[in-house]
Amino acid sequence: MKIINSQRVRAEDITEAGAQNARIRWLISRKDGAPNFAMRLIEVGPGGQTPIHKHEWEHEVFVLRGNGELINEKGMSHPFSEGKAVLIRPNELHQFRNTGPETLRLICVVPIRHP
Repeated sequence: MKIINSQRVRAEDITEAGAQNARIRWLISRKDGAPNFAMRLIEVGPGGQTPIHKHEWEHEVFVLRGNGELINEKGMSHPFSEGKAVLIRPNELHQFRNTGPETLRLICVVPIRHP
């Protein structure tokens, strides 16, 4: 069993091309003994965004705080806010953008056994 304070986990800058003012905290991962899923806390500052990307695995997202928009492969914007849950399917092009005045905070869960 593991219980952690998320603010004590080191925040790393997301450095992939297209990311702006975005950080990730690996809350639970393989190094903690989790065999199936990793839990990350994504923090996107005002005006920031994650890179636009896709991958072979799904991920589930829960919006803890803030407002934003999810951009899809057609460039369409889908607004979301605190308390919303999001499913990104495998190979779905996506990007999260912060559209509000405060830091956008997202819990993101992905399978550990992805390529």
